[in-house]
Amino acid sequence: MNKEIVIIGAGFAGMWAALSAARLAKLQGAENIQITVIAPVAELHVRPRFYEANAGSMVSPLMPVFDAMGVRFVQGTVNEIDADSQTVHFVDANNSLMVKHYDRLVLAAGSTLRTDLVKGVVEHAFDLDQLESAAVLDQHINNLASKPSSAARNTVLVCGGGFTGIEMATELPARLKAQFNDDGPVRVIIVERSEQIGSNYSQELQDVIKQATDDLEIEWMLNARIDEITAKGLILESGELIESDTVIWTAGAKANELTNAFSAQKGPNGRLNVTASLQVINEDNVFATGDVAYAATDNKGNHALMSCQHAILMGKFAGNNVAASLLGCEAIDYKQENYVTCLDLGSWGAVFTEGWDQQVKMVKEEAKALKISITNELIYPPKADVNIIIEQADPLAAFV
Repeated sequence: MNKEIVIIGAGFAGMWAALSAARLAKLQGAENIQITVIAPVAELHVRPRFYEANAGSMVSPLMPVFDAMGVRFVQGTVNEIDADSQTVHFVDANNSLMVKHYDRLVLAAGSTLRTDLVKGVVEHAFDLDQLESAAVLDQHINNLASKPSSAARNTVLVCGGGFTGIEMATELPARLKAQFNDDGPVRVIIVERSEQIGSNYSQELQDVIKQATDDLEIEWMLNARIDEITAKGLILESGELIESDTVIWTAGAKANELTNAFSAQKGPNGRLNVTASLQVINEDNVFATGDVAYAATDNKGNHALMSCQHAILMGKFAGNNVAASLLGCEAIDYKQENYVTCLDLGSWGAVFTEGWDQQVKMVKEEAKALKISITNELIYPPKADVNIIIEQADPLAAFV
């Protein structure tokens, strides 16, 4: 009897879950397992690069690798999961309502940016959370040079001093100066709620970030409380208005709302609590991976972050284990004890750290070369070659 694995999402976690499940099925000679990915497009959107210029081009086609491994792709947007009937409900490419049964489900639907934290974010702020919104921001930045020089045009406000905010902010000075051709001073300001730069990072990493942003003449507005974002700029709770034509929102993320189907299992940021095999707690037929899964990476209390680094490996484990549950094979517990960060710092360079305590190992040009290698090569889909995919989709294969 044929068995159906349905994977919701074609991001880093979803893509690798599909390839890893297909890998195990092939190795076991199981021809009765069909793997179906449901997503709006058969493209990997390379979100870690959305702060770069030409963000709309940061995509990679997935049909070559799916075809190579016999993975079926269905274009659609899932809007409901019924765990009792083991069905997913989605709107297909023809805007028709469809229902699909699953024997096993992998939820890899990713996360979305929180836009409910401050009034006016949706109406007046830009973001780089999704391909479409990143492309809109990219075009807006390109169009700034056509406006007359003014304080509002020349000032960019980046709301949130996390990794995304820092990478976006440090990319801007050189880009804006090149566009404006010295037509007015450029101001890039990071607006941060915390009282210090990079409050969640190691002191060593904080020091590098401060050095880089100082050298790039990026301003930090710390301990800042935003009241509202308007068409004129940003209003602080103190009532102060900072004029800007470009307010970029990077603060806060939450798991996809499809996790509401399993609300009793929810953990931080709406992510689903999962077992070591990435099975959703108390759900025998459902696995979660990537940003929707709150998974322990080790036995030291660390959990996977909403990051490409963790999504890739989690996807491989989830795919292997969902197929194993149908094949009667033993599951492999997800572990990702090695944790690194590689933070782009624009024209200054980059910084590379190792460990959860973020020990700085490389800075400037050396770290920049590594960052480019990671974002331009390592995180992209493998070549559409069965043998290469089988090797790389192995959850126990070496990975950063």
